[in-house]
Amino acid sequence: MTVTSVDKDLDNLTLTLIADFSAPVERVWQLWADPRQLERWWGPPTYPATVEQHDLTPGGDVTYFMTSPEGEKHYGWWRVTSVTSPTSLEFTDGFADQDGKPSPDQPTMNVRVQLTEREGGTRMEMRSTFDSREQMEQMVNMGMVEGLQEAVGQIDGILAA
Repeated sequence: MTVTSVDKDLDNLTLTLIADFSAPVERVWQLWADPRQLERWWGPPTYPATVEQHDLTPGGDVTYFMTSPEGEKHYGWWRVTSVTSPTSLEFTDGFADQDGKPSPDQPTMNVRVQLTEREGGTRMEMRSTFDSREQMEQMVNMGMVEGLQEAVGQIDGILAA
């Protein structure tokens, strides 16, 4: 399995996922940089993503929706804050309404992705930071940990193709 650890740190309001891949950093970076590749894994297998807008520059937006097995669409957005290709990416991640506008009553989180070379491949660290313990617990209770593990678990298959 790709995911090697998931650490919930309630004191620091962080959720950190670490995954190891047997591919070079530049190849793993493409999973973020190419919207068609991103939509192949951003979301659990039963909730595939469709990326509508993809501007991976500071201040840029990424908008997407995930489709449930019943056909319901769940919208989300990123606001990109920092990009250092091919090793790091930071963005704010949140929920959106059906028009793709951020939902002010839903939680957001700051996400920092770091790709580092390791023996035989790449280590990806995804650290999500929350504004409050309540917000973090809400996201965990919504299945964020399992969803993230399932989503990232699809990456090995993409890299092998």
